[in-house]
Amino acid sequence: MSTLSISGLNVFFSTEDGPLHALKEVGFEVPERRIVGIVGESGCGKSTLINAILGLLADNGEIRSGQILFEGSQDLTRLSPRQMQDLRGPRIATVFQDPMGALNPVLSVGQQMINIQYRSDQSKAEKAARAIEMLKLVRIPDAESALARYPHQFSGGMKQRIAIAMALMMEPALLIADEPTTALDATLEVTTIELLKDLQEKIGCSVMFISHHLGVIAELCDDVVVMYAGEVVERGTVRDVFQNPGHPYTRRLLDCDPARQSQRTRILPTIPGEIPDLRARPSGCVFAARCLDRHEGCDRPQVERMLGRDHAARCNLVQAAEGTGVDA
Repeated sequence: MSTLSISGLNVFFSTEDGPLHALKEVGFEVPERRIVGIVGESGCGKSTLINAILGLLADNGEIRSGQILFEGSQDLTRLSPRQMQDLRGPRIATVFQDPMGALNPVLSVGQQMINIQYRSDQSKAEKAARAIEMLKLVRIPDAESALARYPHQFSGGMKQRIAIAMALMMEPALLIADEPTTALDATLEVTTIELLKDLQEKIGCSVMFISHHLGVIAELCDDVVVMYAGEVVERGTVRDVFQNPGHPYTRRLLDCDPARQSQRTRILPTIPGEIPDLRARPSGCVFAARCLDRHEGCDRPQVERMLGRDHAARCNLVQAAEGTGVDA
């Protein structure tokens, strides 16, 4: 069973120059107790996807079609704002890139951790004990005294740990981690990855991990979804996608990973060109203008083909593996 199942999701934004098709036919699953990484360049639709799931799209944004099924039965696209508010926190939690955006600078950490338990009927002392338990779980030294301290009294890495503790306070079914390691240095990044892994196993939740860092995705995630210009171009297990990338965009992303450079260089590889204008999507492949493998089939709608049991790529050059069939 999947904690989250997205199918045929189309999100549009109204602009002065016409509708902008931000997400097009997005579909993938976040299975129970697994970590799924969402990766792609800036502007690929990662943030829009998060906001669509959480029901936090801007006023000029709308979901025109598709489903976002949570825990098998609840379609998040059909819930009222109040129903979504009831889910956010207890069942769907979020950790953002900047911990200061999640922590109130004028309230003590303890007060904030008690406040977010407002749905619980426990006493204040019991809520404080729960807060201490969570701070210990994320390895905050001297957790008892930490409750009385304010966010500015903690380092960036400690603030991010506190934000993770607050997100997991109610033991949600789904944790959405929006690039939580980007603002950290390399050492803290590794520590945070290990911490997230441990917490996910202890709490048993599913995690949707958003990042542009391929090394983090490879280290932390079980599955990966590659997005480009608001479309899912490839999905599968981390092993399948990283060892046998099927889409030209995925291959280019991997080629640009600094960790894969075998020689010292002052100039890191990039993918020439820019993401197309999403107010006027091309009729064929959205990556064609930047693709080194461009051919006549790029001008036609792309078909998602299965490279293996759990590995698919949306490219007309891909040959479906025998016996897997083809998904349109």
